[in-house]
Parts: sequence; structure tokens; C-alpha cells
Amino acid sequence: MKYYIIAGEVSGDMHAANLIAEIKKKDPKAEFRAWGGDRMKDQGVTLVKHIRHMAFMGFAEVVANLHKVIGNIRECKKDMVTFQPDAVILVDYPGFNLRMAKFAHDRGFRVFYYISPQVWAWKRRRVKKIQKSVDKMLVILPFEEDFYKNYGVDVTYVGHPLLDELSKTATVNRQVFLRRNGLGEKREIIALLPGSRRQEVKRMLGVMLKVIPHFPDYQFVVAGVPSLDKALYKDLMGSADVTFVENQTYDLLQNASAALVTSGTATLETALLNVPEVVCYKSSSLSYHIAKRLIRVKFISLVNLVMDKRVIAELIQSDLTEGNLVTQLQQLLCNNKVQSQLLDDYMELQSRLGNAGASEKAAGVVVESMQRR
Repeated sequence: MKYYIIAGEVSGDMHAANLIAEIKKKDPKAEFRAWGGDRMKDQGVTLVKHIRHMAFMGFAEVVANLHKVIGNIRECKKDMVTFQPDAVILVDYPGFNLRMAKFAHDRGFRVFYYISPQVWAWKRRRVKKIQKSVDKMLVILPFEEDFYKNYGVDVTYVGHPLLDELSKTATVNRQVFLRRNGLGEKREIIALLPGSRRQEVKRMLGVMLKVIPHFPDYQFVVAGVPSLDKALYKDLMGSADVTFVENQTYDLLQNASAALVTSGTATLETALLNVPEVVCYKSSSLSYHIAKRLIRVKFISLVNLVMDKRVIAELIQSDLTEGNLVTQLQQLLCNNKVQSQLLDDYMELQSRLGNAGASEKAAGVVVESMQRR
């Protein structure tokens, strides 16, 4: 069968790649055409466009790049029709993928949506679009299944695919990691994860770097993603006393005492690797004020959302200051009671998310559904 897959961000690329690997096991003759990143390309798909040309953050940024977004939508529609897939699999990336869901459905392609848009948080009217355009929702958070069932959407909870990714991650020897990256052996590491999109990194890394002088007994390491140019990080780091590593996020977290993390999938990855963290988020003023009016949830991090309580600190917009970052980081590093409670909550988080196997289960739903047609 022919599968057309669209992922628009680094995390989506990772999850889509794992899904593709499992589909190939169940459908050895599968043919893939995709929008995504290096991980999907490594699975042998024909890549139409790379995520580095697709990821825009926030309302203002989307408006500023509207001509690119519209151009991508037009190109994708034309390419999909030319390919004539048996199934279209959309992975997260709702601003783009919900449009493609309607287009694909209207042309008779079977539509699967893997990793739900956060319609339970804001823009609930989009559920009606999903109900009309998506044949099957494959959700990864426990509470999402009941949410969609209440709206009459055909939905299956498959578990969180991060557990699949982490189950394949080998534990890196600390000495090997330190030597590989020219790091000292005597000082503990604090990881800085400024995001996977250019706009995020430009907005977040500067304020993260400001905490470095307050913690002279620690060494700071920035986690870079391969989809962004090294020059971007180098320009922002300037003369700061910090080390840069690329495409080693899990290795870094395995060896970190704490982390400052931009809101997104990385907050959950950090928690599942048992690293104390502070969640950071800042968008343009326009984007923030629009979102604030629309968002219905108490938290922005997946950790707190799944646990339905404040497990990790969230510093958002005007709260994201040097002083607040220093205070929260000191709590994580020096307060034994805070550390103990956090690790207990992380254990409960792991329990709620279940075991590995989401990618295999999702692939099974897709392939079996197509074979029944």
C-alpha cells in the first residue's frame, strides 16, 4: 500500500519514523512519500520537503511567514494528488495538517491522525473538523481517548511513543560522554534545551544563558538539534561559558543534574529520564495575548498536564526572568525535599503513560484498517 505521511517538527519526525519502521514490518510492500525530517529520510521514505522549511512558532511568526505556509499547502496538495496514496497519516502539526485532513478526505483518501492536536486545551471547535475529516484518531495521552469519544470521533489510545524511543536509547558512559565533548570531570552538568525551532532558540537561549554566572560550580551544556544551523547557536552563545553539543540530547540528559527546557515534547523526555527541570516558554507579545484568551488548561507542560498538578515549575512569558530561573534551579539542585517529591512524581508519570509499544500498536491499527477495506 501507498502511505503519505506529514510531520512538521522534530518530535513529529521522530515519532513518524518509528511508526514507519513498524508499518514496514506489517506491510513489507509499503511505499512511503512524506514531509518530514532526517529520521524519516533514514527510514527510506521519499522526502518531499524537510521540516526546516516548515516549522513556524506562534501566531505572529505564522503571519510573518504566511506566503511560505500557503506555498507549502499548495505544494502538498498537488503532490498528494499526484501520488494517490491509499492512506494519509498526519502527525501532530495541526495548523498545517488539519487543512490537509480536509483536503485528503474530500478526495477520498483514508485519513489517520497520529498524535492529537491539543484541541482539549484550546480551539475546541476544531473537533468538528476532525470528526468530519479524520477516519481514525490515534492518541497518545490517557485522557484524550475519552475526550474524543465524547465528540463521537473514532479514536484509539495507543500509548506514548516517547517510551518506544527511550526504550531503544542506550545508557551512555559518563566518562565517554565527557571526553567526547571536552567536558570537565569534576563539575556536574546543567542542560539547556532551548527548543527545536529557530524562533524558539532565538527567544529562549539568551535568557537561559543568563543563569550561568550564578552557578560557578556547574558546567552548562546547550543541546542543539541537527535541523538548525550551528551558526545560530554560536551567535547566540557568544562568549558565554557554555558547551554546545549537537544531536546528543538524550546522552546529555542522562548525565545532567538538572535542565532548563523549552515547553514541548522535551519536557516529557526530560522527566522520563528522571532529570529535574524548569519549563521555560516565551513567545511574541501578540502570540501570547491571543493564546492566553483561548487556552483552557491550567498548565503548558505535558508533565503537569498528564499528572493534573504542578510537578515542575513553569516560567511563562513575563515570569521567565533571570531571577526566577535562578531561584527555581537552586531549588532543584539544593533542596532534598523538592528533589525527592519530584522523583516520586516522575515514577507516577511513567506509570500513567504505561509501557513501550505505541508505535507498533499505531502501525497495527493503520495497516489492519487498510486491509479490511
